[in-house]
Amino acid sequence: MVQGGAVVFTGLIECTGEVVSISPSAGGVAGISVRAPRIAREAAVGESVAVAGVCLTVVETGRETFRAQMMAETLRSTRLGEMKPGEAVNLERALIAGGRLDGHIVLGHVDEVGSVVRVESDGASKKIWMTASDEISWGIAAKGSVAVDGVSLTVIDSHGGNFSVGLIPTTLRNTTIGLLKEGSRANIEIDVMARYAERLARRKDEAAAPVGLTMEKLREYGWQ
Repeated sequence: MVQGGAVVFTGLIECTGEVVSISPSAGGVAGISVRAPRIAREAAVGESVAVAGVCLTVVETGRETFRAQMMAETLRSTRLGEMKPGEAVNLERALIAGGRLDGHIVLGHVDEVGSVVRVESDGASKKIWMTASDEISWGIAAKGSVAVDGVSLTVIDSHGGNFSVGLIPTTLRNTTIGLLKEGSRANIEIDVMARYAERLARRKDEAAAPVGLTMEKLREYGWQ
């Protein structure tokens, strides 16, 4: 979902904002306006901002709001296209070179939209269970990292198509994660390290595959 070049986020949310409007797609590009005075005053046109975990490029700023653009693919693959005016969103600007990486490497490239299965309270903390399809569940490991709506979280459990994350009071208070309930949908991005490890493993398997004639190839060429 990246729209402005190769940038990196940490999954540590700077602040939350409020969706003001989402303009219809014109020529394959839609717009989103977000009210967030802190980001609007400090961000510059052309910078990247993760909105609910999706990397977007700022195209206009004001005193209280900023506007970003979204490709059709972004609307299809994330929940930004489902959002309504007034909805709260997590916001984070790209990591500055030399800055501290306190969360984990987040690219803002959402893998899929998952749903909350259940929410368990544990004193002041919460444990949230979410769905993950077979296409990404391999990349979500217990004690590993995952980004949910742009928030860097540690995976507690990973069983089949479900995984759980733990939320401390600070995360619940300062991000939109505390608003999630059973049935809520959220953007999910797996750890980029898992993504590349899977690709390398697949390349290794492909390189080890037998070459030359096989029974399948012979049948393909018409041999019976």
